Amino acid sequence: MLIAVVGPSGAGKDTLMAGARAAIAHDARFRFVRRAITRPAEAGGEDHEALSEADFAARRAAGGFALSWEAHGLHYGIPRDIEEDISARRVVIANLSRAVLLEAGARYRLRVLNITAPMEVLAARLAARGRETTADIAARLARDVVLPDGLDVERVMNDADVAEGVARVLAALNRAASDAQGS
Repeated sequence: MLIAVVGPSGAGKDTLMAGARAAIAHDARFRFVRRAITRPAEAGGEDHEALSEADFAARRAAGGFALSWEAHGLHYGIPRDIEEDISARRVVIANLSRAVLLEAGARYRLRVLNITAPMEVLAARLAARGRETTADIAARLARDVVLPDGLDVERVMNDADVAEGVARVLAALNRAASDAQGS
């Protein structure tokens, strides 16, 4: 099964997924995917495989990505080898764009893990990051985030402390592992 992690900015996706990754690091039922991105490694953010535009295009042309997309001027790719894990009934967890969810759902057994938080919590977290103006934050929060119809979506509310949020994600991942083994 492929778990697509999505959610609005400020929901705490990276924090909760890092906590979940640490908690189940030695559990062979799970694989957390390291994405390939056309962003330098030293640019910060998630741990990713940094690729030049040319290297990314060559890998995509050679069929090296199970899924790929463009967002915010960057290219993102999920390695093709996830298919071996999915065939072995492992749960593959990847941060995906909403733009590729339908494609992912057509190709793989997909569950969307939608990590979210109440609007006031999102606003406070975005403000605390200090990367955007108040107007930018308001515009980001005003965007209507709609997931495509027909997907298997599990919502995780991240409105408590980090430990509780991680526990909620772990419960969702363990349900997915049980479902993957039963299929």
